[in-house]
Amino acid sequence: MTLGIITASVFAVVLAIFRPLLYKYFVRRAPGERQPRRAFFTELSLCLIAGAVLYTYNRITYGFPLYSLFPMMIGCIIAGFFIGLDAGLSRERMIILDAMEMSYTAPLPKKLFSMTRKFTFITVTLTFFVAMLMALVFTRDIVWLTKVAQNETSIHTAQLSVTYEIFFIMAVLMILIINLIFAYSRNMHLLFKNETKILEQVSDGNLSQKVPIATQDEFGVIAGHTNSMIDGLRHRFELLSAIKLAEEVQQNLLPRNSPETKGLDISGTSLYCDETGGDYYDYFQISDNRLGVAVADVCGHGVGAAILMTSVRAFLHMAVASYRSPARLLNAINTYITRDCSVSGRFTSMFFLELNPVEKSLRWVRAGHEPAHFFDSASQSFSLLDGPGLVLGVDQENQYQNSTKTDITTDDIILIGTDGIWESTNSSGEMFGHTRLEKIIRDNASESSKQIRDTVISNVVAFRDGLPQEDDITLVVIKIT
Repeated sequence: MTLGIITASVFAVVLAIFRPLLYKYFVRRAPGERQPRRAFFTELSLCLIAGAVLYTYNRITYGFPLYSLFPMMIGCIIAGFFIGLDAGLSRERMIILDAMEMSYTAPLPKKLFSMTRKFTFITVTLTFFVAMLMALVFTRDIVWLTKVAQNETSIHTAQLSVTYEIFFIMAVLMILIINLIFAYSRNMHLLFKNETKILEQVSDGNLSQKVPIATQDEFGVIAGHTNSMIDGLRHRFELLSAIKLAEEVQQNLLPRNSPETKGLDISGTSLYCDETGGDYYDYFQISDNRLGVAVADVCGHGVGAAILMTSVRAFLHMAVASYRSPARLLNAINTYITRDCSVSGRFTSMFFLELNPVEKSLRWVRAGHEPAHFFDSASQSFSLLDGPGLVLGVDQENQYQNSTKTDITTDDIILIGTDGIWESTNSSGEMFGHTRLEKIIRDNASESSKQIRDTVISNVVAFRDGLPQEDDITLVVIKIT
């Protein structure tokens, strides 16, 4: 009893004096992920200091032998190990709760202290301590039993004493181990709960919160990668919103209605293979009896092509204000496009057609674009509105030339399109081609321009037979009335 009181007093004094100071300056000032480890070493060190003070006091007061220091320090190490683990888990739990409350997200752990290493360390250490403790107890008991009187009563009493001692030691160890298991389970439950909560919010579309990173084990790594996933989803949603906005803006840049020009029936459309694209068409009322039609195709498709297409449209609308002829118009916008695209190497093809239904004449420039298809209703034959011309954005000094046609008549049809029509392929790798396109125009020559346009589109879609659209499709159908 005296030894127990002395031991308790020494531990109480050491803990009361040193523990608050060590926690204040050594544990709490450390980064959050290091505090549990420092709490463990603090408690272990305090137990060793208490053991050293206790032995010194007992040696001075009671004359304890030197060899008694060994079992005393073993006991202090075992006690410090269990107390330190409990303190470390408690500190970890506090950090987890604080991180959950403050939604604190630390960077991904640089050094991973995995759960398998933790379990291996604890298991090996506990096994070593139990073996050492039992060895000390059995050694002491064997020495003691050799000194017990050799009669039945003494031997029976000694057996009971050894049995009670072993059961007491095992009971204490079981209590300490079970306490550690429950402490560690509470921490794991918190980590599981928080990770699951955030993932449930993500599955519901809520990306406002992240998983707090409070440990340097697999939970910390999973939380870090979950947060990276959330950042990626945020960026993706922002990108999709931006693309959706770009799609709306681009659709508003295309003509909403067909022009109402006497002697002409016109209809056009653009179908992009992505949310945005590089195809473009537009109408310009040049004078009372002249209408300009532009169809352009920026190289590539997607957001980059859409941005360049917007610039081309702006240059075209600016240059049309001083319009004199298709050639002069394209000479002007080519200067601006070449200046802007000289570094990127992007280029734009364009077909600009000027129609004069009063004089029954056409003027056009083919700046690297596919020739327009001209259907002569009288002869039921096709010709191409061809002509020389380099794509826009390559040579600033290039001079474009007008091409003309003056023998147009009623019911003649002109189709200006992009290569997404005739280069559409089916599952066999066969292209739609110009022959199929001309057949559709001939078979539907009596229909309106809108009906011809829709028939071409529906036939191209049917030809692909479920395959995705690989390029933007734009076409303008003009019928002389």
